[in-house]
Amino acid sequence: MAFKALLLLLLATFLLVSTTVASNEVGEKTEIKYAAPVPVKAPIPAPPVKPPTTPAPPYKAPTPAPPTKAPTPPYKPPTKAPTPPYKPPAPAPPTKAPTPPYKPPAPAPPTKAPTPPYKPPAPAPPTKAPTPPYKPPTPAPAPPVKAPTPPYKPPTPAPAPPTKAPTPAPAPAPPTKAPTPPYKPPVPTPPVKPPTTPAPPYKPPSPPLPPVRTKKDCIPLCGQRCKLHSRTNLCLRACMTCCDRCKCVPPGTYGNREMCGKCYTDMRTHRNKHKCP
Repeated sequence: MAFKALLLLLLATFLLVSTTVASNEVGEKTEIKYAAPVPVKAPIPAPPVKPPTTPAPPYKAPTPAPPTKAPTPPYKPPTKAPTPPYKPPAPAPPTKAPTPPYKPPAPAPPTKAPTPPYKPPAPAPPTKAPTPPYKPPTPAPAPPVKAPTPPYKPPTPAPAPPTKAPTPAPAPAPPTKAPTPPYKPPVPTPPVKPPTTPAPPYKPPSPPLPPVRTKKDCIPLCGQRCKLHSRTNLCLRACMTCCDRCKCVPPGTYGNREMCGKCYTDMRTHRNKHKCP
């Protein structure tokens, strides 16, 4: 009986050790399997969370069952199981990025045929003028026949005219005197008068300019001065500056600058033009 009990005890310890070793190997295998990284997947958008209409009942954890204790076998020194050979972790499969949506290839631009190199037009062959019809040469006219020159005869001297006695010259007539005209006294010349220049028309004296004391007084005067200007804003700015410095704005919409003195007429821009309108 003691031998059977010893055999049963040895068998039980062997089974216990083998089960623990097997469980360790299975645990290592599962750990190795779980150690492999899982391929990353694109996160799925979570559905919108709706608030619960009715409150859920509180969660109750199940009551754990009481642990069953096996009979403690007699203590024996643990036998060391042979350590399994080290296996390196399997390499993680390469994570593939999500394939982009298929896009049809863009149509290629139409290819243009290469333009042929420019060839200058061939020069036209020189046109020959039509040859005139053949004309027989006209015979040259015969030189005129000259009559034979007669023999030279000396000229016969003309007979001398008969000489006449000279006629006596007539006696000169006495000179005739013209009658002297009656004496007339000289006519006196009228005195020369210098040209008279017309007197300039009378101009009434211009009314005195309104006094300018502050810059506010320049606003109505410059508005009247620049109302016909093509660039009113530019004219108003220049007029306000001149009025503020010279305390004067000429009357009217154009001219009359000299009425405000040298301060108004001599003010110039950077381009040496009149600054004040």
